[in-house]
Amino acid sequence: MIRNLFIRWIINAAALWFVDWLFTDIWFDTTGSLLAAAILFGLLNAIIKPVLLLFTLPLNILTLGLFTLVINGIILQLTAYWINAFHVQGFGVAILAAIVISLVSIILQSLLKEKPLHRY
Repeated sequence: MIRNLFIRWIINAAALWFVDWLFTDIWFDTTGSLLAAAILFGLLNAIIKPVLLLFTLPLNILTLGLFTLVINGIILQLTAYWINAFHVQGFGVAILAAIVISLVSIILQSLLKEKPLHRY
């Protein structure tokens, strides 16, 4: 369980670092702020995101799930709000960055997924 949490933290940190590298409107002042943002981003995704999804369920159904992108942008902006050394300039950039973070996370999780042992 601790190993899985550590892997998720590393994946979040890598995705946030990639977004920092990709977008000029997103940056971290220090490496420590990147690691802190990765922890907070993971916690917000685990705690606040499900609540936001529940409250916006009708809107999410009407938009065929696309409103989830807005919620992901909100989570990223909340992370930047609480981590002073993490900067996101604009909500549109936050939404685009959230899409990239999701894609990078999916790719890294599929690469790091443990293969089950086959018993014959």
